[in-house]
Amino acid sequence: MSSHASSSPTGLSGIAGLIGRRHLRAVFQPIVDFEDGAILGYEGLIRGPAGSPLETPAALFAQAFEEGCTTSLEHAAARTCIEAFARLNCHGKLFLNFSATALRQLTDAGRDTPALFDGTLDARRVVIELTEQSAIEDLGEFTQIVDALRAAGAQFALDDYGTANASMNLWVRLQPDVVKIDRFFIHDIAHSALKFEAVRAMQHFAQASGARLVAEGIENEADLIVLRDMGIGSGQGFFFGRPDMAPAQSLPQETREALRADHIAVFPEPARRAAASRAGGSAPAEKMIVHAPAVPRRATNNDVLELFNRQPELHAVAVVEDDRPVALINRRAFMDRYALPYHRELFGKKACLQFANASPVLIEQSMTVEQMATLLASDDQRYLADGFVITDNGRYAGLGTGESLVRAVTEVRIQAARYANPLTFLPGNIPISSHIERLLSHDAGFYACYVDLNQFKPFNDQYGYWQGDEVLKFAATVLADACDPTRDFLGHVGGDDFLILFQSETWLDRARRAIETFNAGALRYYAPADRMAGGIRGEDRHGNPAFFSFVTMAIGCVRIAPGDGAQHNSEAIASLAALAKRRAKQESMGLVVIDSNDSAALVPAHGEPVAAAN
Repeated sequence: MSSHASSSPTGLSGIAGLIGRRHLRAVFQPIVDFEDGAILGYEGLIRGPAGSPLETPAALFAQAFEEGCTTSLEHAAARTCIEAFARLNCHGKLFLNFSATALRQLTDAGRDTPALFDGTLDARRVVIELTEQSAIEDLGEFTQIVDALRAAGAQFALDDYGTANASMNLWVRLQPDVVKIDRFFIHDIAHSALKFEAVRAMQHFAQASGARLVAEGIENEADLIVLRDMGIGSGQGFFFGRPDMAPAQSLPQETREALRADHIAVFPEPARRAAASRAGGSAPAEKMIVHAPAVPRRATNNDVLELFNRQPELHAVAVVEDDRPVALINRRAFMDRYALPYHRELFGKKACLQFANASPVLIEQSMTVEQMATLLASDDQRYLADGFVITDNGRYAGLGTGESLVRAVTEVRIQAARYANPLTFLPGNIPISSHIERLLSHDAGFYACYVDLNQFKPFNDQYGYWQGDEVLKFAATVLADACDPTRDFLGHVGGDDFLILFQSETWLDRARRAIETFNAGALRYYAPADRMAGGIRGEDRHGNPAFFSFVTMAIGCVRIAPGDGAQHNSEAIASLAALAKRRAKQESMGLVVIDSNDSAALVPAHGEPVAAAN
């Protein structure tokens, strides 16, 4: 043992002394079933002597690394946890952490059962967690170690999944019974779309492989509710309890109430770029490709003329060399030149590159819609008339037209706007409908509030679309501030129409505050003279002179009582909210609330159809 070890801070001859004198302590943290709040088991953790420099596990293992006895500490920690777990008569499973190296030394060729199981605790109550501390050099050999643990009755788990050595490769090869998601992905998942999507991907694979997921590091109710509602079955973290020498047999009342919370989580939405990619498909360039013959670089103008005459539908022809495009000849430009006197006689036998565009626009088949969209904003707009060349790994694949490019980008952007509004980045119609369906399927009570801006069109006509967009972004900011992001869902239907799905108990105060804040703040978007006049002058929809007051906010709300979900669908809810909105526009306070089951409230006013969306 090193001299450093012999003078350990505890005065107990280092880690070996702590182990020999049994000065290690076991503490336990509960692992909880989200469905009923039951404690499934505990993770056993190790601590050094209380109040000493080696009390924390980080300090213990750092010292053990210096002394070269990390594996011995792991084995001693496991024995300490097993003995304490049995002595305390804890129920459920005991989760124990091991590195690959420590697990390898637990199995002995001369033993039928790993050395860990000596009868103190039934092996069927133990879950062995493989930590990220060391890589596995020989997975084939390690699979035999896992098989031996399972043969003894224990279950096997991957710990800290998503970081370091915890990889998809291990999941596939070792087929764990349990996978514990690293706390990095869990912390703040209620507000992180990327973490949400990462955990959802793990969830899909867990369902395919039959593994149980445990979310580590849960510290607040918002993250818990998101995990619960997305279908993660269990978890652990400070929200349920800190590691303790005397583990509780049940959860505190406030924690059980959080698990039973009747509001439905608002899932974080992906960014607009991700929504556009999801709407656009994997290879949009493939959808607009025109399979057309090409001519070699040595071809003459007569060869090109013959090809155009033989295939009158071709808008252009590519010039290639070694299957790679080097130029593009537009049909109309070529034929116009050939129509001039003596051009065929003068240029017919000359190289076709003479009348070609030697720097055509090239689009790779794998190019995303966003990359293709940059062409629409470029200074060089020749591709709109000439078309462009589509390549596959740089080799000629076919042609495309400017018209097809504009159509493809437009269609994808329209589709993407259904997922996320490009102006406010708020969720669009598809996420709105999806969240309504989730609320209805869980029979959760909520208020569907349709938001509209009065006098917005005259303002837009007077001040222009740029200023109008600023007002819409201001409205989105005001509405977002009025929402609790963990309970209330805010979406942008389009134009000046928004939809809030309130679950907050203070929803009415929040709606009123949004109206007041917007109505006061909207004044700053008017010129001083218009503010003094109280509005703007313009023309009504019939072309007659009219005076329009300031832009104001109107909110029409529909109450969906708990348990009424089966009576409605997302389209009906949106239509009822639109009806309430139209009535709110007639009220001086700008706010109307109707009940979805109130037959009198559902009678259309002034003959308007209930199903109208605007």
